[in-house]
Amino acid sequence: MYRVAITGVGIVSCLGNDLQTVGKALREGQSGIVADPQRLELGFRSSLTGRIANFDPSILSRKQRKSMPEFAVWSYATARDALAMAGLSAAAIDNDQTGLIYGCDSSCLAAIEQVDTLREKGETKAIGSGQIFRSMTSSITMNLNTLLQTKGACWSLSSACSSGGHAIGQSADLIRLGRQERMICGGAQEVNWQSMCSFDGLGAFSMRLEEPAAACRPFDADRDGLVPSGGAATVVLERYDLAEQRGAKIYGELLGYGFSSDGSQLSVPSDDGLYRAMKSALEQSGLSAGEIDYLCAHATSTPAGDAAEAANIRKLFGAQTPLVSSLKSMTGHELWMSGASQVVYSTIMAEQGFIAPNINYRQPSEATAGLNIIRETIPSGPKKVLCNSAGFGGTNSSLVLAFS
Repeated sequence: MYRVAITGVGIVSCLGNDLQTVGKALREGQSGIVADPQRLELGFRSSLTGRIANFDPSILSRKQRKSMPEFAVWSYATARDALAMAGLSAAAIDNDQTGLIYGCDSSCLAAIEQVDTLREKGETKAIGSGQIFRSMTSSITMNLNTLLQTKGACWSLSSACSSGGHAIGQSADLIRLGRQERMICGGAQEVNWQSMCSFDGLGAFSMRLEEPAAACRPFDADRDGLVPSGGAATVVLERYDLAEQRGAKIYGELLGYGFSSDGSQLSVPSDDGLYRAMKSALEQSGLSAGEIDYLCAHATSTPAGDAAEAANIRKLFGAQTPLVSSLKSMTGHELWMSGASQVVYSTIMAEQGFIAPNINYRQPSEATAGLNIIRETIPSGPKKVLCNSAGFGGTNSSLVLAFS
């Protein structure tokens, strides 16, 4: 089995579009959540959302963007940044040993746009040739494959809010087994009201409309729902020995990947599914639970979800849990990309020397008590990290990362 190195990361999120800006926001506990009044005008219960600001799509030409939804353009930007950080040239990835896997579970807006065009124009030929590629769930990987000219693995992975975590874990497995030498992997989520109607209809969102920055409260007794968000996150993984041979800076190592499914309900997580994924990831990593010093939690600020994750964490770690924070307290729930962005955020914190807090945490509920929640920024970086992500249908992903 080959070791797996992290040699580059890239991010577009509501906290910023580069590593320094995002790192500063994480360190200072700044929220990227805003209120969107248009949502209330349309009939939403909640106007809260993450917002991507100051992103320049002209990094690609209009012709190139024709087949790309907005989140695929964000994904290209993060892949470009991650590859630059890794020191990998276009020639270095133009081969069948370089692959792509991204987590994505919908391309809602593009599908709506083509239907609207048909209804408005009354003929299908008015829709345009780019829409078929924009509306496919595999839009990210098919477009990035064309732009980056990689010739190895190329597929998208769909598993709700664990999609990004599974994409990185599966990419690591391909390297570990010798099937690929390097992988460009991650996840993305569109940020628009069209993709959030049904979530809002379920009453899943926080109703703290007057205080957006305080709305997302993972593990807190007063949590009242998640805040939707999104963006794109990319991680470059390489065979550790080959990264060393070419003199690359190695930012971290992916030691373990665990997965599980609850096998029970569609929307209510179980009290052992995530535990089994975490246990599996630790077993592959060769670490004991006591060696994990930071747990980057999935917790989205929903009453049932946070309670279930807390129970799973206590089942694995017992009374002495590692430091825990859910960065969704600042970013909101980045849905399909969230498992991938956790790896990027953890790498940023390790490189910049801090651990970000779980903002808006005042006191635990009975169900979330006993976790070592970080209330203030820790002025030293994490060394051994466990990242959790979980999705509808009871699909769970856990990743173990190591930083020097």
